[in-house]
Amino acid sequence: MLVTLHAPYVDTSAADLSLTLGGPERPALHVRELTLPGGPTLRLRLLGASHQVVCGDLTETVACLPGRPPALPTALHDEATGYRFTAVVLRPPGDGLRARVAALRADLAGDPYALVGVFPGDPDAVTALAVRPRMPDGSVAWRTWHAYPQTNELVLTETAVTR
Repeated sequence: MLVTLHAPYVDTSAADLSLTLGGPERPALHVRELTLPGGPTLRLRLLGASHQVVCGDLTETVACLPGRPPALPTALHDEATGYRFTAVVLRPPGDGLRARVAALRADLAGDPYALVGVFPGDPDAVTALAVRPRMPDGSVAWRTWHAYPQTNELVLTETAVTR
């Protein structure tokens, strides 16, 4: 699902992102609720400062949050909860960011398990989330993309939760 957001793009760069687990649901610009086949219900939440996913009692927030120091780990694995997270920052050469964002928008626009938010002012300023509805090991997984055209950065995250 592709949505146009009617709020300013408040993220500044990948370096300002942090990962928070738990905590309250933040005010959202758009919410998409998904009930997975034979699985949990997830809420994909587009924030003015990136994204939040609510999966059962787990809340994952990747955002530029006031008062929180930037701290986006490249990897986090909590064996006790079955939570696995990875993040990578890409800086595509030339027109690479524009091409990647265009392909992402095209690929996810009709995906029943995705949400793509386009911010006003720049068609490449997007936050996208896509859930993988069926994982062979029974886990729930999602990927996110945060595009920063002003710094030519694309942040990719991948999360899996084994229940």
